[in-house]
Amino acid sequence: MTDLSRSPSIACLPVNPGEGRFFRPPLPDGYVLRPRLCERLAEGMAGRLMLVCAPAGFGKSSLAIEFCERLPEQWQSLWLGLSRRDSDPGRFLERLLDGLRQSFPTIGEEALGLLKMRQRHQPFAFEELLDGLLDELGQRLDPAAPLLLVLDDYHLAQGAVLDRCLQFFLNHLPAGMLLLVTSRQRPDWHLARLRLSRLLLELQEQDLRLTTEETQELLASQGASLDGEALRNLLQRSEGWVAGLRLWLLTADEAGSEESVRDLHGAQGLIRDYLLEEVIERQPAEVQSFLYDTACLERFCVELCDAVRESHDSAAILQHLQANQIFLVPLDEHGRWFRYHHLFSDLLRASPALGLSLPLSSLHLRACRWFSGQGVLDEAVEQALRAGQPDVAASLVQNFSEEHLLAEQNVAMLLRWKMDLPDSLLSSTPRLIVLYSWALALACQLDAAEDLASQLVRFLPAPSAVEQQSLLAQWLAVSGVIARGRGDSTRAEEYCTAALATLPIQRFGPRLLCLSTLANLAVVSGDLWRARGLNREALELAQRQGNPLFEAFCHYDRGRVLQARGEVTRALEEVRHGLQCLRELPAQRLYAVRARLTLYEGFLLALRLQPDEAKNRLLAGVAEARGCRDISLLIGYCILASQEGRSGRFAEAFAYLAEAERLMHIWDVPPVYYLAMITLSKCELWLTQGQVELANAWLMRLADTYSGEQAATAPEFHPQLSLHIEIHRAALERRQGQVEAAERRLRALVIRAQSCGGQLLGTFAHVQLTLLLCSTGREREAQQQLLSCLEAAAGGCLLPFHELLAHQPDWLREQLQTAPNTALTEALQLHLPESAEVGQSFAFLGVAESLSTRELAVLRLIALGCSNQEISERLFISLHTVKTHARHINSKLGVERRTQAVARAKSLGLLR
Repeated sequence: MTDLSRSPSIACLPVNPGEGRFFRPPLPDGYVLRPRLCERLAEGMAGRLMLVCAPAGFGKSSLAIEFCERLPEQWQSLWLGLSRRDSDPGRFLERLLDGLRQSFPTIGEEALGLLKMRQRHQPFAFEELLDGLLDELGQRLDPAAPLLLVLDDYHLAQGAVLDRCLQFFLNHLPAGMLLLVTSRQRPDWHLARLRLSRLLLELQEQDLRLTTEETQELLASQGASLDGEALRNLLQRSEGWVAGLRLWLLTADEAGSEESVRDLHGAQGLIRDYLLEEVIERQPAEVQSFLYDTACLERFCVELCDAVRESHDSAAILQHLQANQIFLVPLDEHGRWFRYHHLFSDLLRASPALGLSLPLSSLHLRACRWFSGQGVLDEAVEQALRAGQPDVAASLVQNFSEEHLLAEQNVAMLLRWKMDLPDSLLSSTPRLIVLYSWALALACQLDAAEDLASQLVRFLPAPSAVEQQSLLAQWLAVSGVIARGRGDSTRAEEYCTAALATLPIQRFGPRLLCLSTLANLAVVSGDLWRARGLNREALELAQRQGNPLFEAFCHYDRGRVLQARGEVTRALEEVRHGLQCLRELPAQRLYAVRARLTLYEGFLLALRLQPDEAKNRLLAGVAEARGCRDISLLIGYCILASQEGRSGRFAEAFAYLAEAERLMHIWDVPPVYYLAMITLSKCELWLTQGQVELANAWLMRLADTYSGEQAATAPEFHPQLSLHIEIHRAALERRQGQVEAAERRLRALVIRAQSCGGQLLGTFAHVQLTLLLCSTGREREAQQQLLSCLEAAAGGCLLPFHELLAHQPDWLREQLQTAPNTALTEALQLHLPESAEVGQSFAFLGVAESLSTRELAVLRLIALGCSNQEISERLFISLHTVKTHARHINSKLGVERRTQAVARAKSLGLLR
């Protein structure tokens, strides 16, 4: 690579530091290389322009330097660092010519002479000068030795005249020349044609944000290390801002500690100085005033900003902030809602007196009025509390309906309000008592919920019979949910049934929660058919009301019952249908029902033996559930622990369970909700580890509590707990060599599962029984038992076969070859390890690359005449994946069409 910026003649030129540079600066110390971004830029080398546009401190210039250092040998580069004086096109072109003449000594002699004689204040026709220069440059450039021209910090020189000059330059750029521009402000160029022709590559703020791996590398370069929650918090606070992290590392005493992450604040130390000097103080006075006035808002739009500031220029200022990359984060695809970068917001809020046009309380009160007028009551309440107006907040809370509260179930928000509202206000009206009784019940603060609900008696008798019946019905409904939380199934059933008989039809929120509670109790008692009927009734009610949150919640309940019945594929469809109901909800807001559906999708994917996809969904669900303070995250942590245990990562598995238990303590959740679930997950891990005595001791305790005539009611999120305990006890007995006891227990479980339609647990029992029969040499019985397994698992559950796939793959492969061909058998074959015979057959026949197990399964279905869509449905894979496998099959077999692939496979003995 010929580097003009490093040539001796350039290095010796006298350079005024304030006027930009011809040399390329070195990479800063501690710079984290970013090959992924250099690869992105390399994709644009066949075009005309690469534009890197982002706010201050996102590493634009450093990335350009790294890219130049990675240029292929045949490339030349010319680095031009711009300053404010370069806004004059004449000066800019003079500097550009000076740089080009280092490689082309005689280029533009006449033009350069004219430029040097020109007075700075004199306008000139740059088009004519550029036209001649570009023609001459086109003759001199060798396409075999192309030139990269880097214009660094273009925003410093940007102006209307220079924009027009560079637009002309760009439109007539000769072959063999490429332009790379870094800027904080988007140039005012017409780029639509370049985009359409794919001659433009753009990198923006979201592209330049540090990834998790890059952040860890930056920390390591400074001798620091973070992982887990501390790393997630750091990423969330910094939002991948390179300068912010580097400045924090310079000042943090112990950058690898939790405390240091909490100290990452935009209003402190070097970060504050950088933001003030590089961003805020460079803005006009009216823009600075806007920033301080709107910093108190978590999110904002043009109309809200106008209302808070009582002005009509917010649209123009927001456009200015966007154009100049002033740390504005869009929150939707329509460009209506925004927020500030977290660290930038820290600074603006920390010193509001510097620029506020009104007292902070007045700004919050105006925001409260605007949100209230828009019907966004939750944000109106938040603003009223921040304005120091609890009476206004309480009045707004009373406008909430139970339906709104029960649909969103954002317990964290409701409890935060409770802390800010005086107790006297909370119990001042029946409406507030009902609302906060529900909030406390959903937060699992059962004693507080019961105490508050009991205060409704102070308002009895009510002024009218209708109001009296409504209050009693509400008390029955909330008392039924509280009783379910305590594990008192008899009273929960009694209260919820009575509530359904007396609740007014318009109180569909409490009705749906009562139906959900009764369905959950039906699963506990093994009456899955009743649970199914209650689910159907609830879904019909939600659909009549047209409430997407309640409809999604009903799909969640239906999915849980389908899963208990072993219909995993249908349950997955049900859960995804529920998520589809929520597709219009804003992504930045937190919803408990979305968290639950996401968690359950992950659970079902785990049952389908798709661990990577499952983990992604489980982690996403856990994150949203934590934000809502929803204890459904127990499901996520327990399934994540189970997956890690099956992979032999026991430290990670127990860490997930410890985090779940820690959160339950912090949230003051009664042990009845979570202790048995977490203990059972630990028993599973101990069994996998071989800690038989420890598992035995705790399984016996669980069995004493949840089995027999005086059995405690299973918790809400594990309604079939007693059956799962029995499955683990059977596994324990197998490990201890108690074959007869294990067999009796498993056969009893099969009968129990069949009697209540609980095929999922029945499948686990069938597979364990098959393993037991195999291990004791009862081959024929094992074969018959496997057929029962396949029948029980017809709903698509693969997880029970995990142990069989791991320990008896050859035997299972042989049995599946003679079993009826179904979607389940095809899916199981995909998870079998590679057969040694198949590999040897391919090697013997001289085929260069053997087919994978999945490709063999696709090939068999092709041979049966199945379409791509049918193969997708039978193998539970996407249509795109089917097409990819088909292409690979044709390539490996050396054919072009499906019929040829089948014929070739038969000739090789791969198909019968």
